[in-house]
Amino acid sequence: MMLLSVLQANASVMDVEANLRTIDDAAQRAAQAGAGLLLTPELFPVGYAPLRLHAELDASTLPGIRDGLAGIARTNGIGLVYSLPAPAAGNEGTWHITATLLDAKGNEVLNYAKVHLFGPEEHKAFVGAQEPPAVVDFNGIRTSMVICYDVEFPESVRAAATRGAELLLVPTALSAGFDNVPQVLIRARALESQLNVAYANHSGHEDIYNFLGGSVVAGPDGSLLAAAGESATLLFAEIGTESVKAAREEVPYLRERRPELYEEWDNRA
Repeated sequence: MMLLSVLQANASVMDVEANLRTIDDAAQRAAQAGAGLLLTPELFPVGYAPLRLHAELDASTLPGIRDGLAGIARTNGIGLVYSLPAPAAGNEGTWHITATLLDAKGNEVLNYAKVHLFGPEEHKAFVGAQEPPAVVDFNGIRTSMVICYDVEFPESVRAAATRGAELLLVPTALSAGFDNVPQVLIRARALESQLNVAYANHSGHEDIYNFLGGSVVAGPDGSLLAAAGESATLLFAEIGTESVKAAREEVPYLRERRPELYEEWDNRA
């Protein structure tokens, strides 16, 4: 079992120092509560503002921001998931939206680049990646990541599950008006792929966006393990592997998939 913490907060666009202070404060409180991991929202260290980031963010500052985040994890002795822009390999001048998982010593143990971009601003500022979510052992739990809109595609979550994931970490930036995503869809994704899903959203107003809040943690049976309202908060949920094993044994969705048949169906569509 691991105590997981989920930060829901309001970032200041392009005010990295302020945002890192928010993350550091949350990391301190989470570590004091005994949490092994802190999940933060999409692009939180720089604020969610795709067009402003594209126009104003200096890529040369990113290594320093990453060092600062590693220092937060190391100083507080807690794992940390953060999301930042990153240069797209082989595509000069373009960026991905990425997520990074650090261990409690500040070492990078997992990276992911967002595959599904949402809305015209993201499509103008970033490029979609192509690599599937990878899986690592983190504190005894097989752990993977996707970002925001990715989780709304069952294929993304299933790709993590079929690679052995028992916990899916999802930094997000979900606007107000999409309540069904955390309230219905996240729980459905957890249930259909039988894994824990943690979903960390912004709150308040940033740039041109009003955020929903509504961060959640869902269990492998679709149960709600933790949920936030609209305001800033720090959620906690106990995450384990036994519930995942029990769900997959009771209803063997993953074992009884027929991917070759589904591919044939797609070809016939």
